[in-house]
Amino acid sequence: MTETERLVTALASVRRASLAMILGTFAGVSVSSASGAVMNAKDAGFGAGNPFYAKSTLPFEAPPFDKIKDSDYEPAIEAGMAEELKETQAIADNSAAPTFENTVVAMEKTGALFQRAMAAFSGVTGANTNPELERVQKELAPKLAAHRDAIYLNTKLFHRVAAVHEQRESLKLSPEGLRLVEVRYREFVHAGANLSDADKEKLKKLNEEESTLSNGFRSKVLAATKDAAYVTADKTALEGLTAADLGGAQEAAKERKKDGYVVALQNTTQQPALSSLSVRATRQAVFENSWTRTERGDANDTRSTIARLAQLRAEKGKLLGHDTYAGWKLEDQMAKTPENALKFMDALVAPSTTNAADEAKDIQGVIDAQKGGFSVEAWDWEFYSEQVRKAKYDIDEAQVRPYFELNNVLENGVFYAAAQLYGLSFKERKDIPVWNADVRVFEVFDADSKPLALFYCDYYKRDNKNGGAWMSNFVDQSKLMGTLPVVYNVANLPKPAAGEPALISFSDVVTMFHEFGHALHGMLADSEYPSLSGTSVARDFVEFPSQFNEHWATYPAVFAHYAKHYKTGAAMPEELATKIKKAADFNQGYLLTELLAAAELDMQWHSLPVGEGLQEPDAFEKAALAKKGFGLSYVPPRYRSSYFSHIWGGGYAAGYYAYLWSEMLDDDAFQWFQDHGGLTRANGDRFRKMVLSRGNTEDLAKMYEAWLGSAPKVEPMLKYRGLEKAAAK
Repeated sequence: MTETERLVTALASVRRASLAMILGTFAGVSVSSASGAVMNAKDAGFGAGNPFYAKSTLPFEAPPFDKIKDSDYEPAIEAGMAEELKETQAIADNSAAPTFENTVVAMEKTGALFQRAMAAFSGVTGANTNPELERVQKELAPKLAAHRDAIYLNTKLFHRVAAVHEQRESLKLSPEGLRLVEVRYREFVHAGANLSDADKEKLKKLNEEESTLSNGFRSKVLAATKDAAYVTADKTALEGLTAADLGGAQEAAKERKKDGYVVALQNTTQQPALSSLSVRATRQAVFENSWTRTERGDANDTRSTIARLAQLRAEKGKLLGHDTYAGWKLEDQMAKTPENALKFMDALVAPSTTNAADEAKDIQGVIDAQKGGFSVEAWDWEFYSEQVRKAKYDIDEAQVRPYFELNNVLENGVFYAAAQLYGLSFKERKDIPVWNADVRVFEVFDADSKPLALFYCDYYKRDNKNGGAWMSNFVDQSKLMGTLPVVYNVANLPKPAAGEPALISFSDVVTMFHEFGHALHGMLADSEYPSLSGTSVARDFVEFPSQFNEHWATYPAVFAHYAKHYKTGAAMPEELATKIKKAADFNQGYLLTELLAAAELDMQWHSLPVGEGLQEPDAFEKAALAKKGFGLSYVPPRYRSSYFSHIWGGGYAAGYYAYLWSEMLDDDAFQWFQDHGGLTRANGDRFRKMVLSRGNTEDLAKMYEAWLGSAPKVEPMLKYRGLEKAAAK
């Protein structure tokens, strides 16, 4: 996901911790009694008429969305849970001595029905939900938590896994097999398998309440974001918007049966329209609608929910043997401890805020020169920074957008870079059913012309779509299971009025490259075991391939191939292209500060010890930001606590730092490419072989160092962020 987003989610599956990018359906849910799932599955009357009953006959086992009805998901998931519990209990009850094959590999083969149904359900509820699906989501959340607990807290099953783990060195396993044993054992321990029976019961209750609250949080944020859209019948209030943007606002109003215009909100604090709106009162209204969307004292106010979630997680961390939830959460990440993550982030605060303060001086200079008579506020930043950008680099967004038509960027930019690096080719498929008419599907072929994957892209914003951008799989690659990957990207790019081209900003272009980096991580997977395939890696590594792929958006050979005028096909004038690339460091102080503020805020929430009691979110947020040195009122955190979907409903609890940690990895990686010839097949194939194809089949730090030739360095990150001078002060 781009920072831009990403929101990532872990599907509640015993077989793997699958990462559903950017705001998946069931994040971090772990499952009350297993017998309840069995009973419900039986009562649901699940049978051969359900499209999930057998694996799909479509190419790549793609979900048959043309046959799936909303009413099919719940019984299929219920039946899938019952089937998986039966399968895993059979492994636990096996009278034969535990072996790698009859225990660890056997677990890899369980849950096929559950995963078929859950993968499709997660995709649709994230990108195309409705009241019926939201009801099902709410009903299933605690059951899914109980389901996962019924497996990972199964004492007999854990004893078998532990027995294999104890004898692993004598089993003569392949490196990937040995890694699978290590990962599976750590997952059980991390989930609480070593707890006493009494503590396991406590944990189940905590997990059930957490999953219910997280699901409720997601629903509230979705509804609140829709309700907080800026609505006006006064066209003059929207001065500064392009004709296309006004047309889109009119279309949005018609869809909502409103008079005039609707400026819909995206999930971040700042909103895209703020860079264009020239009426200050409108900017302030749009910003405040965004800032207070979930703090209005109505049914969608999330503050009591997040206060309780933070308290629950502190209790959970303590129960699982750590002083804080963050301590527990990071034990299996690259950073290992909250202290390591905080040390890394804290070192960036001073240079980022210093740069942001300098940028604010430039903005204030423009305001004063125009005799504005006010000090820059958060709602002014986007509008005036755009003017500073124009003045410094002579870049006008209206001049830029005609060269970035969405479909051209996809096919001649995103796909082109993948072709140059990895030899991939893409053919659109019109015969694969989709969940919405906006979705496109491509078959992906390897350099030898063999089918490699299926790729869906769903780029346009809808009111029934979660905010942000993300990637996930409908089908995982696995040699054991004989499956090839089925991958999708979702984003929230503005949909043009009928008949108009989809002209996007350069930031949107970067988002597309970012999410496709995740897609490549899934599509190029080459693992034996599904649990280790593709994006099934640590949270602070998963953003590395995606953020690395962003760099190709500005790489000269790639940029020249897609940056062409949508009407004439003419290449972007060299002068304008040069300005865009020179402006790469522009506003980086602001961008890094808002991201850092959110990451530090996340870590403060999840570093609360047991006994602190319920926090008042507004007061906690203010104190937490001040504690870390974020005193710039005009640079708000990218997310406020009350709508921070990544951490309360998207699987990034105590993990939002991962974007920054991964940025260190990706900038160092891109510097390696630059030092070794740049965009070449040789470099791409090496990166594919040693990193992208490997998934979680080896220790991630060692994998990275083996490819790069050294441990990651922070200097390239400071260079690409334009922070070298500020860091040296």
